[in-house]
Order: sequence, then C-alpha cells, then structure tokens
Amino acid sequence: MDKKTFSDLSDQELLIEKKKHNKSKLFHAALIGFLAGILIFGLVAWLLSPEKRLGFFIPMLIPIVFLYKLFKNPKINSDLEEVLKERNLD
Repeated sequence: MDKKTFSDLSDQELLIEKKKHNKSKLFHAALIGFLAGILIFGLVAWLLSPEKRLGFFIPMLIPIVFLYKLFKNPKINSDLEEVLKERNLD
C-alpha cells in the first residue's frame, strides 16, 4: 500500500493495518536475528577451521542478501506511521 491508499482508509482499518505491521516488525526482528546468527556462526566456524578456504564464504552470501532486502524496504511502515500521526491514532 502506498501513502495515498493509507490516507483513504478509515480509522478502524488503519488500526488493523497497524496491528498487521506490528506483527510484521516482530517477524522481521526474529528473522534478522536468525540470519545474523547464521553469519556469526559461519564466520566463527571458518576462523576456527584449520583449512581457511575462501569458497566457504559463497554460501554466506545468501543471508547477507536476505538481510539487505529486509533493511532496504521499511518505507511502508513509515508511511503508515505518518498517516496515524496525522489522525492522532497512536
């Protein structure tokens, strides 16, 4: 949804969207923690291994790509929060 769509919603619908986005924030936080844990575990395992191969880092790119996509798109939450502040629905 874009900002114009949020501004067209009623107050009740905005509160429902806020609940959905709060659940989404919790899921994203858990996913970021999980992916960061994978990265840290992989890095420590590589540092402690006797054979340090650079090819080991190729699978570690997958969590990095997912983390990048999670951090890249927080615009929807900011648009919703802006419309909620305009209507004093915090």
